[in-house]
Amino acid sequence: MKHILGWFLLILVLGCTQETLPPVDITYDVKIENARVVDGTGAEAFQGSILINDGFIVYAGSSELSGYNAKESIDAKGRVVAPGFIDPHAHGNAEVDPAFRNFWSMGVTTIFLGLDGSSPGIANLPEWMEKVQQANPGVNIAHTVGHGTARRYSGIGLQRNPDNTQLDSLAHIIDTQLRDGSFGVSTGIEYIPGVFANREELAVVAEVVSQYDGLILSHIRNEDEDQVSNSIRELIQMGREGNARVHVSHIKVVFGNEVDDANRVIAVMDSARAAGVAITADVYPYAASYTGIGILYPDWALPPNNFKEVVQTRRPELAQYLRERVQRRNGPTATLIGTAPWTGKTLAQIAEELDKPFEDVLIDHLPPGSASGAYFVMNMDVMRQLLLDPHVMVSSDGSPTMEHPRGYGSFARIIRQFVEEEGVLSLEEAIYKMTGQTAELLGIDQARGVSDALNFAPRGILKPGFAADVLVFNPSNIVDKAVYEEPHQYAIGFDYVIINGEIVQQEGEFTGTRPGIMLKKR
Repeated sequence: MKHILGWFLLILVLGCTQETLPPVDITYDVKIENARVVDGTGAEAFQGSILINDGFIVYAGSSELSGYNAKESIDAKGRVVAPGFIDPHAHGNAEVDPAFRNFWSMGVTTIFLGLDGSSPGIANLPEWMEKVQQANPGVNIAHTVGHGTARRYSGIGLQRNPDNTQLDSLAHIIDTQLRDGSFGVSTGIEYIPGVFANREELAVVAEVVSQYDGLILSHIRNEDEDQVSNSIRELIQMGREGNARVHVSHIKVVFGNEVDDANRVIAVMDSARAAGVAITADVYPYAASYTGIGILYPDWALPPNNFKEVVQTRRPELAQYLRERVQRRNGPTATLIGTAPWTGKTLAQIAEELDKPFEDVLIDHLPPGSASGAYFVMNMDVMRQLLLDPHVMVSSDGSPTMEHPRGYGSFARIIRQFVEEEGVLSLEEAIYKMTGQTAELLGIDQARGVSDALNFAPRGILKPGFAADVLVFNPSNIVDKAVYEEPHQYAIGFDYVIINGEIVQQEGEFTGTRPGIMLKKR
């Protein structure tokens, strides 16, 4: 290791290029040769080689490495070598089910948890991080603070207008989490309790985040075609007033069926950037969303209101609202329930089975908080237009258990559909959207602490000194097998998946190792 540390220092001091060769008189962990290298910067691919040792990339360049010895040598002829993908919006219980094979099977080596305003570890983040590390995660995990979770923990709960003392408590909780290694704050202001946050509260949150150069990742207030632009403007205002960077999570236009619907949203963000607000977004490549059944209900039927009382006193009004709401959302056949005992059935099918109108099915069997589902309410042409915007990255918004194929297929689908089949993105562009661009956005493209600590190592680019999260694959072999009927099918085609220098998947087969680590922002 002393040879390598000295070489890293030489690179930094002398400003050597990546073509500066490392020492030849040691045996490296992994050598990859004859590869088409797509380095994650967006630059054109080149023929080259990679050397990995002690969890780090020690060489990534065009030189031939036949004189170098390695414990594992990979001939990547006819295949691409790229950085491991980074998912800025993922879900899952890292303490209970930390394997996350669904992610690394589709090339994702780092995931961000704590999105949509809900996060773990609120009481003691270092303790939670240690528990996750002890659970041996299958991928690298980074944390974001859930604004809604912090709101509950601060005592604000479901209040609409917290006082200054309560806001100070909220700010202190978020500050502590960021100081302990979280990368930013997520908001879910379409959901309870985030929906109750006002402009002053959001500005306070943004001010704290800006002090740490963190990021605000927001599930915005409303994604419907007639509301999405104003909801993004609210996020822009949050960023402007708090002097913080803001990011639209899983950007979409619900009910938008024209490409111009996407262009109008893009124009709002372009205008904000021109005015000095740093705003970006991510997107998953599917036309169905997935969230709680409460999305169908009116505010007056959701907490803090008493649902049973609403049913007793306003049932006809509630039934009419649900009937109109669901019909606007493409009807009951466009709602696919993902929670037992109705998993895999549409609202229309359940209504037929129970022989009652679908609005009564919702009221009697699927009240708010009881279920989640996939909602086929987006247009693929609109989603494609959003994906092509240079400020939009790729996410999954998926988990190991979610009844939606995005948790098992999103990143593979980008390569299979948008690169290989449609050709709307070059491979270099697609990989940049899934690696280097996301790493830069979230601050993991720069070393954040001790140079030999992988927790703080830079990621997202194939470059000496970066953590060795590496993929080897033939793009034409990538298949996202997950579908709505069978959403828990692993993607195939990633021959080698390497995380922190350890081979997790070899020629498509799981090796049994889980070398993921908790990442910390400093």
